[in-house]
Amino acid sequence: MLVLSDVHLGSDIHDGDAPRPRRSAEIDRDLIRLLTHYRAQSPSGGRWRLVIAGDFIDFIGMTITPQPTELVETSLTDEERRHGLGSACDHARLKLRRVAARHADVFAALAGFLADGHALTLVHGNHDIELHWDEVKDDLRHILFEHARNTSRELDRAAFVARVEFNPWFFYVDGVAYIEHGHQYDPFCATEHIMAPLSPADPRRVARAYCDTLLRFIVRPMGLSEHGHEHVGMLHYIRLAGRLGLSGAVRIGVRFLRAVAELFRLRRAYVSQTAAILKEEHEARIARLAEATRIGADRLRALLSLQAPPLGRSIRGILAGVLLDRVALALAAALACVALALYGSFHGHAIWGLAGVVVAWSVLNRLLSRQRNVDPAENMIERAGRLASLFPAAFVVMGHTHVPVVVSAGPATYVNVGSWAEDDGDDGASTPPDDDRDSSPYRAARTHLVIHVRADGAEAQFCTWKDTGPVPHALPGDASRAHA
Repeated sequence: MLVLSDVHLGSDIHDGDAPRPRRSAEIDRDLIRLLTHYRAQSPSGGRWRLVIAGDFIDFIGMTITPQPTELVETSLTDEERRHGLGSACDHARLKLRRVAARHADVFAALAGFLADGHALTLVHGNHDIELHWDEVKDDLRHILFEHARNTSRELDRAAFVARVEFNPWFFYVDGVAYIEHGHQYDPFCATEHIMAPLSPADPRRVARAYCDTLLRFIVRPMGLSEHGHEHVGMLHYIRLAGRLGLSGAVRIGVRFLRAVAELFRLRRAYVSQTAAILKEEHEARIARLAEATRIGADRLRALLSLQAPPLGRSIRGILAGVLLDRVALALAAALACVALALYGSFHGHAIWGLAGVVVAWSVLNRLLSRQRNVDPAENMIERAGRLASLFPAAFVVMGHTHVPVVVSAGPATYVNVGSWAEDDGDDGASTPPDDDRDSSPYRAARTHLVIHVRADGAEAQFCTWKDTGPVPHALPGDASRAHA
């Protein structure tokens, strides 16, 4: 097996006016070289299986306004007119066509890989959850087949498309590898029903995660960077508003309020009759998956119990996610200080009360800060050990965070395979500076995992793609090679 993740094809397709960093052309070149390299290798099992562990296509990242010749049947909402096509099936199909045209060379290389008899498994991530739609899957298979047929007219279509499989939740080879994207352990990106990820507000569309709303309402229209928010706090965003100037601060404030209103609108749908129907559909699909894979319903439910509840499900979660709980605490503390100051001007002895308010604010603010975890990396590592107990495997593999990791996780080795998403800062498109340093392009790790299954067990090597080919990825403690 070859495992990689987070390619994010189409992330820079943007019909709007806001500046958007272009995707680096070097990434496509390196992906093509990687596929060409492994096509030339003969694996011991007879063929390769390429497993892309989510976010192969960035449906969320695109901002597309349909052209007069690009008809869609699902009418656009007011939000979609402002921010681009959404997640309805026909919207996603149009997005896929744009991606296939933009990255034709990558699709052609992947088609050649499949034409040689190798296999492809696409695990759905939070940015390509639109692969839920059967029509989108069929379109992707058709695009790949047409590319392959351009070089080999003797292809068996049925055999070719059978080598392209989609896994909405996880991919598992008993004793060898358990692979999923990892977004279900991130409350900012988790989907309520992984097997039936439709919106209870409008089942013609895929459910929108908490972070998706922020991306569509604030980050993408303002041309801000979507990376690097894991370890910043309130002061970071206050400084950002100051650097944008008065008009920029007003614009981002208005977008912020609209995003919060949208999050509350989506939350109300969680308690609707449609939400109950979707829950029943999810349970039915879990039962069918359990029967088809012989994994068992109890084990799948235990797996579900490890997932993080979506942040948008509760009022507290919505407020905490956008720091409004800490804003409310600061306002309450300020009002208390004003009240005590007024009281002290008439009666004196207010200093101890003011000190008490400051201490209480400091303690509560720190508590709220610790409860807000934007970076899911530690959570994913902790879950990996429990996953390996539920699904015996030498390797538990995820993506999502874009940060390569290899660590021991109970009976297994946990590997985060990093990303192939990269911004190019050389074409004049750049994001406004949103921290104290100058903005810089986002660079990809270009990492992948190679797993060989032998008679004495499974062996994996974690590699970085270089111009000369795959080289062992440097990690602390020389952990790039793992055995089980």
